[in-house]
Amino acid sequence: MTGPGRIPIDKQTRAVYRAQVAVAVAVRDAVSEAGLDRTLVELVNLRVSQINGCAYCLDVHTRDALKGGEKPQRIAVLRAWRDTELFSDAERAALELAEAVTTLPSSYEQDRAYTEARRHLTDDQFSAIVWVAIAMNAFNRVSIVSRHRVDPASWKS
Repeated sequence: MTGPGRIPIDKQTRAVYRAQVAVAVAVRDAVSEAGLDRTLVELVNLRVSQINGCAYCLDVHTRDALKGGEKPQRIAVLRAWRDTELFSDAERAALELAEAVTTLPSSYEQDRAYTEARRHLTDDQFSAIVWVAIAMNAFNRVSIVSRHRVDPASWKS
């Protein structure tokens, strides 16, 4: 369901959207091969979606994170992750890296984020987190442009 006057580009140009889904599947494989925990990936998906302001993706990935065992408290404070002790060094590095990929800050800030990520993530994990952020950014844009609506019934038991 989309907003008034919006074309649901995922349905309008299905072949391109299927290719985007195929990228997401490849990213999921890379995440698995890199040994990254699914809850970390959902935190990255949520943080990227917070930055982009994608209500639809926030709804979907909050549910996925909770189903995967993520704690509601950590989801609640994710926007202010730097100000808490609730996240491990690796999680903090992944979140900072995802933010750098999403916001594309100055070269100095990117280098700082990348250096910190390299201290806590293997090369495969680093690459996988970057691809998670890239894929999530793409899906955020599809949902925002199409104005995908959050279904209130999606949270009913």
